[in-house]
Amino acid sequence: MIREDLRNIAIIAHVDHGKTTLVDEMLKQGGVFRENQAVAERVMDSNDIERERGITILAKNTSVMYNGTKINIIDTPGHADFGGEVERVLEMVDGVLLLVDAAEGPMPQTRFVLSKALEMGHKIIVVVNKIDRPDARLDEIGDEVLELLLELDANDEQLESPILFCSGRSGTASLSQYETGTDLKPLFDTIINYIEPPKGEENDPLQMLISSIDYNEYVGRIGIGRIVRGKIAVNQQVTVCDYTGSKKNYNAKIVSLLQIQGLNRVPVQEAQMGDIVWISGIENITIGDTICATDTPDPLPFVKISEPTVEMTFSVNDSPFAGREGKFVTSRQLRERLFKELLKDVSLRVTETESTDSFRVAGRGEMHLSILIENMRREGYELGVSTPRVLFKEDENGRKLEPIERLVIDVPEDCVGSVMEKIGTRKGDMVDMHPQGSRMRIEFLIPARGLFGYKSEFLTRQARL
Repeated sequence: MIREDLRNIAIIAHVDHGKTTLVDEMLKQGGVFRENQAVAERVMDSNDIERERGITILAKNTSVMYNGTKINIIDTPGHADFGGEVERVLEMVDGVLLLVDAAEGPMPQTRFVLSKALEMGHKIIVVVNKIDRPDARLDEIGDEVLELLLELDANDEQLESPILFCSGRSGTASLSQYETGTDLKPLFDTIINYIEPPKGEENDPLQMLISSIDYNEYVGRIGIGRIVRGKIAVNQQVTVCDYTGSKKNYNAKIVSLLQIQGLNRVPVQEAQMGDIVWISGIENITIGDTICATDTPDPLPFVKISEPTVEMTFSVNDSPFAGREGKFVTSRQLRERLFKELLKDVSLRVTETESTDSFRVAGRGEMHLSILIENMRREGYELGVSTPRVLFKEDENGRKLEPIERLVIDVPEDCVGSVMEKIGTRKGDMVDMHPQGSRMRIEFLIPARGLFGYKSEFLTRQARL
């Protein structure tokens, strides 16, 4: 069966390349909002911290209708620290929109998310965004993206990916860099014509991979995933299988079934192969589980998530001011909250220590852990944290390895010497340097431990110059 009435896509890019703003315009032109409806900017960034910081932290689903075809869209984070969100949601889609800033070009996170999409064999649509920037480099961006695809061993079909030129803020798209376009119709048409529709067996036994978890006080844990084959219905008896094989299969019943329409989750009685759905009624469901027919327990493989690189110790607040700010202050409450976070964050690791009052929490970077700390603080948890430290590991030959980051710095030409001096003392190796307009772009490979505390030093150093 081929679902010609459906397309599943994800939007991936480096941070601040305009993913969420483009989704805003796709929703407006897809008829999701009324003409006179007041719509907040970056409507997909619904979390308070996302709005305050102007970043996307959690991957979110939406959909639009275009010429009778439903397009499910997943808006993903751009920060490397939240790369785990991108890795797992790529399981739900058949193709991706790769956004590249018309001035900055491909950046480190562009490389990371694109490599994951290529590994899964997804079709790529390259979208050069922010073409209305005064420093846009439209003649060069296409070549830079092609070079990146070649470096990442893209196949012949992926090397022939279509390129569109968009302005997410203005809501325009064009197939030519010499035309600005009037709307996003060329983008929608390219999605329909280039991204393959879902394919599978409609009458085979049910198989659905859980790629994300949500929680509701009324219905409990909610599993989000894509139906790979078969159908699913309300009140259907199913078997939950664990992809690792370490957990016994168990039977459960689908209590409610929802699909996304625009920004709303709409209850449905039945869904079929290719649909992305929300299911509730399964108490212990978690990311990576497969929902199967009761007579055919057949778990699906789950994508291997990149390992954490930074660790901190979270402990009960034992300072003289303990108990003055938070309402959750005990080690039991702290433990419950941290292990609850593991249910929906696949790139986080929590380990108990010899002390009952502290826990080792490992994540993908300083921002990853700082967002967790801020969320817990706002929820009323009171805790103490240690300074961050990197995680080392040994390979099969017994060599000690540490995480290496790709650092890109754009500075005025007269500040290059200061940057190179400081990065050199932090064991960074320069791999590229080239002019970009009136500025210089310098690229380094640097140990993750060398980046701790560099941001404030970088800002104050440039201020003195």
